[in-house]
Amino acid sequence: MTWTALETFFEHAADPVIVTGFVQIAIAVALTAIVLGVVYLRQLGFEREIVTTTVRGLVQVVAAGAVIGILLAAHLAWAGIVLVVMIFVAAWISYKRGVALPGVFRTSVISIGFGAGLTIVAMTLAGAIEMTVEDLIVIGSMIIANAMQTNSLALDRFTGEVASNRAEIEALLSVGASPDEAITQYVSTSVYAALIPTIDAIKSLGIVKIPGLMAGMIIAGANPIYAAQYQFAVMLMIFAAGGLTVVANTLLLSRRVFTDAKQLDETVIDAIET
Repeated sequence: MTWTALETFFEHAADPVIVTGFVQIAIAVALTAIVLGVVYLRQLGFEREIVTTTVRGLVQVVAAGAVIGILLAAHLAWAGIVLVVMIFVAAWISYKRGVALPGVFRTSVISIGFGAGLTIVAMTLAGAIEMTVEDLIVIGSMIIANAMQTNSLALDRFTGEVASNRAEIEALLSVGASPDEAITQYVSTSVYAALIPTIDAIKSLGIVKIPGLMAGMIIAGANPIYAAQYQFAVMLMIFAAGGLTVVANTLLLSRRVFTDAKQLDETVIDAIET
């Protein structure tokens, strides 16, 4: 880091608009408190989670803004370091959905790194992501975050499919099917289920909602048609990153639920079911 980077950070921190931001947050917190009150009065039991999630989200997002403020004047290489750290954190968060599967953290790092990394590199070369610290971190984080969410959904669905269809898989193995043949249907189901939110988001573009990035560009004065084109390109980046991630991870993990004797690994299945 350089003194220029620190000076940029302090300049942003001293901006009067920060006070306006906290006022807006206070109003949003008041609205959230209404929801919290309803949850408490109805004894739904997750009011503590709302409070901790809200506080944690505020701390995390303000810290992220502060870090980006410092990085704006830093060397471009820092963007790469931040993205790599994001990939590891994303893998750590999402792997817990399939913690019973052996090596799932490692395969999640590889898969998210492959899916999100390939997408970021390809779209940077295509000029959709500019070679600047702010563009790489902001757009890159969106891509990595979606890959993480898609990975979480795929892991959750995959473990559920294997556990609930144990008898069918064993029946196929008993008549001579290979492990890949016995499990391919459940891998496909897991991949599709994980991609449904992104597919639905693409279907609703411009009809149900105007996405945040497009809205922000239009408000900032960008050409509305180009803003729409760029938003669509970003949605396809997100879809590609998520798709590549879950295809890679489910393929890697599908082999880990079988023994060397090409039978379901009882230890893994029991861990999934508990």
